Amino acid sequence: MNAFAPIARDPKDTHVAVLHGGISAEREVSLASGAKVIDALREAGYRVTPLDVGTDLAATIATLRASAPDVVFNALHGRFGEDGCIQGVLDWMGLPYTHSGVRASALAMDKVAAKAVFRAAGLPVTPHRVVDIEELEAEDPMPRPYVVKPVNEGSSVGVHIVRSGDNRRAEIARNWRFGKQALVEEYIPGRELTVGVMGDRALAVTDILADAGEFYDYDSKYANGGSRHVIPAQVAPEIYEKAMEVAVAAHQALGCRGASRSDFRYDDTAGEPGRLILLEVNTQPGLTPTSLLPEQAAHRGIDFKALCAWMVEQASHGP
Repeated sequence: MNAFAPIARDPKDTHVAVLHGGISAEREVSLASGAKVIDALREAGYRVTPLDVGTDLAATIATLRASAPDVVFNALHGRFGEDGCIQGVLDWMGLPYTHSGVRASALAMDKVAAKAVFRAAGLPVTPHRVVDIEELEAEDPMPRPYVVKPVNEGSSVGVHIVRSGDNRRAEIARNWRFGKQALVEEYIPGRELTVGVMGDRALAVTDILADAGEFYDYDSKYANGGSRHVIPAQVAPEIYEKAMEVAVAAHQALGCRGASRSDFRYDDTAGEPGRLILLEVNTQPGLTPTSLLPEQAAHRGIDFKALCAWMVEQASHGP
């Protein structure tokens, strides 16, 4: 049996409720992930109850109580799905669920809090600050180029790069719909790398080439042909190993469980080895046809069905 995927739970005796959809900006991504997970778990022999989560939390709870699953597969993305909210509900109900618990989910989703954890653990993070939207509208909060992003969103929702000569800064601020503040980071040139983690082991390093936008934005992530993935990434061996090590260290520093995915910027513009920067950890990696974690798992000999079964096997509750 593959070391990443020990399966002890008998699928035919296991009832799995799959939560997907949700009410965040990533609802469509979650529906796509959930559909693939449902098919894979049924193919693996599990009894599966799909649950499209909407605005009525009481209805979600009632359905979970009525169906009484052995495990909840959390395929939600974005706010309320991966920020600790639904995890707290499932803990309250005493239901084991896939992926990280309340504390790790909340920390990872709050990019500022996560960066504080990473810095305390000695991991490489980019210079950044949190600014009021009024300040962003009035002036540049740091030297250009810089990145503006929501503090609590995923899938690159609301991310903008402000470069020299760009006149969109005030427009970005006026159209901001992610609260009264934004996270502003130094822009790191170079390449986009990502590393999936299963348990306490890194899978691989993928080099992401965004074809649908100027960076690995929402369209690049989820549109057909939006990006190309080079696996294993063609980078200096010491950078490859460092990315693998940092991904596991970030997973552990946040207290993640199950699977996660760490995203990096790699500045090799002056040659290799370059500067590796940890951007964030995704505690609910996408499980769509274009998603990176399933691709890396397959690279390590773990097909999608085995990956989903492993996640069910790792289901737990608590922090």
